[in-house]
Amino acid sequence: MKTLFTDVHLKGVHTRMITPQHAPENGEPESFLPGERTNVEGKPVSNHILLSLPETEYHLLRPVLNFVHLPHHASLHEPGERIEFAYFPNRGLVSIVVAMREGKTVEVGVTGSEGVVGTPAFVKLNRSPHRAIVQIAGDGLRIRADALQTVLPSTPQLQFMASRHGVIQGMQAAQSAACNRLHGIQQRLARWLLIMQDRTNEGLLRITHDFLATMLGTDRPSVSLAAGILQTKGTIEYTRGAVRVLNRKKLEEYACECYGLIQQFNGALGLR
Repeated sequence: MKTLFTDVHLKGVHTRMITPQHAPENGEPESFLPGERTNVEGKPVSNHILLSLPETEYHLLRPVLNFVHLPHHASLHEPGERIEFAYFPNRGLVSIVVAMREGKTVEVGVTGSEGVVGTPAFVKLNRSPHRAIVQIAGDGLRIRADALQTVLPSTPQLQFMASRHGVIQGMQAAQSAACNRLHGIQQRLARWLLIMQDRTNEGLLRITHDFLATMLGTDRPSVSLAAGILQTKGTIEYTRGAVRVLNRKKLEEYACECYGLIQQFNGALGLR
C-alpha cells in the first residue's frame, strides 16, 4: 500500500503524519505510532483507540481532549454517580470494580492504553453500578460526556472501536465471574498478573498484597500464600509494594484456562 508522509510541527513537537492512500485489506485504518499524535496542549497520545482513528475524526476530537494525570488509587467514577468524563489512558492501568454494600469488592475488568474508561457515556448512559479506580499510576486524555455526544455522530470509527472494546470487556467480566467461582487463588493470581503485564508491557508491577486481595475478591493471607508459592516456583519475585515477573512462560502454565480465552482477543485490542 502506498503511503504519503507529511512533516508537521505542533507547538514545538515535530511529528510525521501518515496518510494512507487507501484502507488496508482488513478494512480497518492504519494506526499511528505513540507520539505521532498530540492533543491541543502538545501532549503525546499513546492510546490505541485514539491512534487508530482516521485523521478527520481525530481532528474533531482533538480540541476537546484534555490531558490528565492518573494517580494511584484515583477514582474516575463511583457506583451510581454521574459519569462526567470518558478517559483514554496513555499509560497505567484502571480497574473496573464491583463494590458491595458491606464493603467487599472484586475486579471484573481492566483497561490500559488499549481502551477507554466510561463506555456507558458512549450510549447516553450517565451512570454505572461499577467503580473505576486507577491501580497503576499513569496519564491519559479525557473528554466530557456532553462533548462526546456532540462529536459521536461524526466519528463512526470511534463508535466502532469503543463498542468493540466494550464487548470484549463484557466477555472479560463474564470470564472473570466464572474464574472467581471455579478456580483457586493461585491460578487466578497468575491470570491476573499476566493480564496486567499485557496492558503495561512491564516486568515490574507496582502493586501491594492488600490491593491484590481487593482486586481478586479474597483476603490478604490467601494472596500472600499464593504469591509465596509462585515465588518458590521461580515465576515471580515479590518485594514490598511490587511484583516482578521472572518467567512469563512458566507463569502462563500456572494460570487457569481463563487467561488463554481472554488473551485471544489481545490482537483486536491492539495488545501484543
